[in-house]
Amino acid sequence: MKLAIYVLGRDVAVLEQAGDFKSVLTYHAGVAEDDFVSLTMPVRTESYVWDDQLPPVLQMNLPEGYLLQVLQEQFGPHIGASPIALLSVIGRNMVGRLQVAAPGAVLAEPAKPIEVATLLKGDNSEAAFAELVRQHATSGVSGVVPKFLDTEQEDGTPLAAHKKASLITHRHIVKGSSKQLPFVALNEYLCMQVAGRVLDAAKTEVSDDGQALVVHRFDVDKSGQPYWGMEDFCSLLGLRPAAKYDTTWERIARAVRDHVPGGHRLETYRQLAKTLLLTYALRNADCHAKNLALLYTSRADVHLSPAYDMLTTTVYAGYHNNPPGIEFMGKKTWTPGKNLQRFIAAVFGIPPKEQTQMVEAISDAVADVGSQVRAAMTEHAGFSDVGKRMLMEWSEGVQGLREERVYAIGDWKAGEAFEGFSAPPKLKTMTERFGQSQLLGKRS
Repeated sequence: MKLAIYVLGRDVAVLEQAGDFKSVLTYHAGVAEDDFVSLTMPVRTESYVWDDQLPPVLQMNLPEGYLLQVLQEQFGPHIGASPIALLSVIGRNMVGRLQVAAPGAVLAEPAKPIEVATLLKGDNSEAAFAELVRQHATSGVSGVVPKFLDTEQEDGTPLAAHKKASLITHRHIVKGSSKQLPFVALNEYLCMQVAGRVLDAAKTEVSDDGQALVVHRFDVDKSGQPYWGMEDFCSLLGLRPAAKYDTTWERIARAVRDHVPGGHRLETYRQLAKTLLLTYALRNADCHAKNLALLYTSRADVHLSPAYDMLTTTVYAGYHNNPPGIEFMGKKTWTPGKNLQRFIAAVFGIPPKEQTQMVEAISDAVADVGSQVRAAMTEHAGFSDVGKRMLMEWSEGVQGLREERVYAIGDWKAGEAFEGFSAPPKLKTMTERFGQSQLLGKRS
């Protein structure tokens, strides 16, 4: 199979399979230097050969989890279920400035404005979510996602059995919640409100019932057309998406040094330092290499993307004991001590005094958004326990940064939002048994 690779609508390269486990990308003659497919793949006459079915920059655009399973089941019988075959299905609507299609194919027309008001209003966001997909999902995915969003699939498996539900449209990324992660959309929205007070963050909106989140894409222009190139750190580090936790903050810092021009580098490190501190304050164990990315229009214009996908993960059963997603100085721990300050100073070049100011700003942001968490607990009865756990985790996270063994800032005046509520039920520890056949009956 061969696919054409487009940068901002310009046909720049061809991708083809070389056997079962290799792919080859070749630029066309005369391609401009700034029309590169990846920061790691500058324009050249020699082909790029990968010992994998797709180059990392294209792997990052393949869906994960349940949506990937649905695509494989839906299209596998017709075109095969290989990564390059699935890329031919979703390639016209990807994050970033790249598009992929069969050679000679006509790319998508300019995007129509997407109206998300029906999703955000009312208390039936699941139905509005499905209707939004039917109207606006692009390329070959449009026939699949409504099935993906159904409350119950044809085989009787409820959607709530799956961890995440998300959809990329021309201007938005739309996410749903599930029984396994109740009110995860509202959780992310509130965390993003904290992030937006201390660094550049994606704009988000949450539905009235707290079950759906709309993230405004920052890689497209006002008409919804591709503008910014975008690569997450899985792509930049040559990692498969499944290896998103298998990196370090040191490697991420080196990738910034390799790809971000000197004039933008310190600000990029400053934003990464704030992101790292936020993972501790918010107890976000899901900060990994796919949730950090660079944006660019050329090699001279590369910087960190706005923050996205921030979440207090430790409020959910099965996740409450998870360590931070990315290690530094050889460890993953919520009690880093002075090593956190030393690391940020040595690797990101941010002096301790400025780090202290960052922690103060994060503390203020958490205190400010705490009142929104309490308001949401009142508005959504089912969110009460999740909200309590969020406030408790945020309090522990901020106090952990401020204590003497870390930044030694002193006591934190959290405010009334963090007081006056009973403790939520303890989370159950999830256990998984290996080696037991699903065909065996239950013991009476």
